[in-house]
Amino acid sequence: MKAIFLDRDGTIIEDTGYAHKIEDLILFPEAVEGFKLLKDEYKFFIITNQSGIERGLFTVEDFIKFNNYLIEKLANYDIIIERTYFCPHEGGCDCRKPSTKFVNEIVSEYSIDLARSWVIGDHPSDVAMGTKAGCKTVYVLTGHGKKHLHELESKGIEPTLIASDFLYAAIGVKEHENKDSQNQP
Repeated sequence: MKAIFLDRDGTIIEDTGYAHKIEDLILFPEAVEGFKLLKDEYKFFIITNQSGIERGLFTVEDFIKFNNYLIEKLANYDIIIERTYFCPHEGGCDCRKPSTKFVNEIVSEYSIDLARSWVIGDHPSDVAMGTKAGCKTVYVLTGHGKKHLHELESKGIEPTLIASDFLYAAIGVKEHENKDSQNQP
């Protein structure tokens, strides 16, 4: 089974700064089309760092309510997020990306083939997590993507693809998969 491990804020929704209020949820317009391109071949999981919880900016309950609203909104388009994993810490823990803790949990629960799976996100830590886990990666230029683009090179982090947004990430994943399948005997 193949999976797409997604960052949330800045990748599929606007990063409004510690997003946690339903009225602030803005799904990127192209995100739904990107999901539709991938949904028949991949399971979707969200893995997100949410340090605003530890900072006292919002509660776990606020996060869950907001995230459930997003999942319901996507379900209206027949897009299923299997599960969301989140790190509520600022750091010094074993669950904050680029840690692969949540990827490992997903693999053991869902029997995911990491070599055929992808991580898509707008932070170097998303790409680093994917690389450490053995996945292919897409770095998107939405959210914090453009701002942190220089960090990829300075930290020696090499995504498989760089895309302007989630739709182009999905197109890139499909093209990459088609090219790989054509090169196999």
